Amino acid sequence: MADPRAESEPLLSRARGGSGRDCPAGSPACRGVPVGPGAEARRALRFDQAVVFIEDAIQYRSIHHRVDASSLRLYRWYYSDVCQWVLSLTIFLILSLAFIETPSSLTSTSDVRYRSAPWDPPCGLTEGVEVLCLLVFVADVTVKPLRIRRLLRPFFLMQNSSMMKKTLKCVRRSLPEMASVLLLLALHLCVFTMFGMLLFTREKQDDGQDRERLTYFRNLPQALTSLLVLLTTANNPDVMIPAYSKNRAYAIFFIVFTLIGSLFLMNLLTAIIYNQFRGYLMKSLQTSLLRRRLGTRAAYEVLSSLTAEEEAHPQRVGVKPQDFLQVLQKVQLDSSHKQAIVEEVRSYGDDVLSADEFQKFFHEFDRRVIKEPPPQPEYRSPFLRSAQFLFGHRYFDYLGNLVALGNLMSICAFLVKDADVLPADRDDFVLGILNCVFILYYLLEMLLKVFALGLWGYLFFPSNVFDGLLTVVLLVLEISTLAVYRFPHPGWRPETLGLLSLWDMARLVNMLIVFRFLRVIPSMKLMAVVASTILDLIKNMRAFGGILVVVYYVFAIIGISLFRGVVVAPGNSSLAPANSSAPCGSFEQLEYWANNFDDFAAALITLWNVMVVNNWQVFLDAYRRYAGPWSKVYFVLWWLVSSVIWVSLFLALILENFLHKWDRRSHLQSLAGAPEVPYQMTVELLFRDDLEEPTEEELVEKLRHHPHLRLGR
Repeated sequence: MADPRAESEPLLSRARGGSGRDCPAGSPACRGVPVGPGAEARRALRFDQAVVFIEDAIQYRSIHHRVDASSLRLYRWYYSDVCQWVLSLTIFLILSLAFIETPSSLTSTSDVRYRSAPWDPPCGLTEGVEVLCLLVFVADVTVKPLRIRRLLRPFFLMQNSSMMKKTLKCVRRSLPEMASVLLLLALHLCVFTMFGMLLFTREKQDDGQDRERLTYFRNLPQALTSLLVLLTTANNPDVMIPAYSKNRAYAIFFIVFTLIGSLFLMNLLTAIIYNQFRGYLMKSLQTSLLRRRLGTRAAYEVLSSLTAEEEAHPQRVGVKPQDFLQVLQKVQLDSSHKQAIVEEVRSYGDDVLSADEFQKFFHEFDRRVIKEPPPQPEYRSPFLRSAQFLFGHRYFDYLGNLVALGNLMSICAFLVKDADVLPADRDDFVLGILNCVFILYYLLEMLLKVFALGLWGYLFFPSNVFDGLLTVVLLVLEISTLAVYRFPHPGWRPETLGLLSLWDMARLVNMLIVFRFLRVIPSMKLMAVVASTILDLIKNMRAFGGILVVVYYVFAIIGISLFRGVVVAPGNSSLAPANSSAPCGSFEQLEYWANNFDDFAAALITLWNVMVVNNWQVFLDAYRRYAGPWSKVYFVLWWLVSSVIWVSLFLALILENFLHKWDRRSHLQSLAGAPEVPYQMTVELLFRDDLEEPTEEELVEKLRHHPHLRLGR
């Protein structure tokens, strides 16, 4: 059994048999490490190693990389803000090429009846941009192939996000469990398809049973498609009406199918995706937590070895605060968290820091630092101090919200009043006067708050920044409106020039005042939980949104390759009947001509409309007629990937986030007077309560097997 006292000592110390260096001189593991007589070189290397290990911990990166001086410089350069910004910009640029390269999306409409000839980029323009982007990617990772084309561009987006790779790995490992339910779903579809074709056989002309067969159960592919769409309830109750009108007993068939398929099997599939995703994601996040703890422990071991070398008394084991502060100044960390850690370190004085104390400092990474607002200006006059108290009070904000409510009510009242009046016959005299009054109040409110809080104090609060920007925009629009259309008078109606007049723009921007009322949400506990859940989702949707972007991109490119040009405007193809002769509810009768795959932007919108699944049977039928029956495979695969799998993942994230917030709120309410520590809600912290902290023995064992550090045994 290991000696506990020995485990608390640094792995690099002389007390553990270490030499005070990474490894013995000449060892392959230490190739490139300066081992000269100068102690300053070793000290500088130790500091650089500690800096990189701490940055690895912050970003949940692995520490199993080279730690010699030149490798550390290259490593930090690659992960610098500038390098990562260039890489992200390159990824954005190469993904954006799909909008301008042939077929170009640079047209005002995607409707095949009205679309003008798209812009054709000069030869070599998009190819040259792509070559430049690929050169950056070659520098990023040389093992990737050079001949990467449009379909593989999203790969660069995914490989640049560790959370996206974790999520994709979780989806891949969940596929076997999903396949079992999908098999049951397919069996359910096949059984009911055969029942339906036997049930709706042809007997008499023009009866409900015959109309059901001709419309939805004519043949096996059509019957299978009808029931597949019914799983999403997109064609309910249309698919049932012909037979139900003949005999109400036919409704039992469709109700039983919907109960088993939509309400049981589909929800079971969602539950399995949620459960498996949560399990695999927790395993992945457990690894991330180990990486963070391992990075901070490696930094501790490196710095404590310096203490062991420099101290005359080897029993003093730990990290000197001054060494830690010197390292912390080089770490890439936001200033607020860095300042919080510095203040805590300084409170320890000159005592060396133990491993536990060193680890506790890095809990600040997860906390939301609360900044203090700048001091208010000091006025000598009692009258000005009273005015400052009055206009800086929260009741003054309540008054502003009340005025904003009156503004919105006036706009709504005139919208209702003028709903049946032609634009040329409207009189905006009263509304124009009211708009001037409200804007003047907003301007006065902004100036009084600046007087009470000071300029920097006013800008400190995001709500004031929003109000101020909105007020400035409204003021500019109002001055422009008065300059162009003169002051409001009876019969005043600003003329529309272009898409919107200045007056219409002012009214539209004025509606943004409604966001002022979102500030009352924190005062309502349940609504505050819901609102904070939504905000945290928005902050942490990069991984899930990134996967959806990748899926959209790949399916859009495939759709362009398969269906470009198959939808042709009526009159140019015998397959496209005129609107007057098209069947009711068809692609042509509904005028869905803008939903096509003739360019990248149009393909994205078409995929979105299918993802929503409302009326997606119209797309299945149209592309079956225009491109062939196998086109259904493409749309069904898109429905499975987007509407079933991705939406289930999104639901899992919503549930975990909300339940975490709700449980934390309930726990805090049960603790009388317990202060709530504000934490940033990241995906990693979402599962933190369910993760296990790595043990001391586990961390030490991992460090001993570092491929580029020979630590003392």
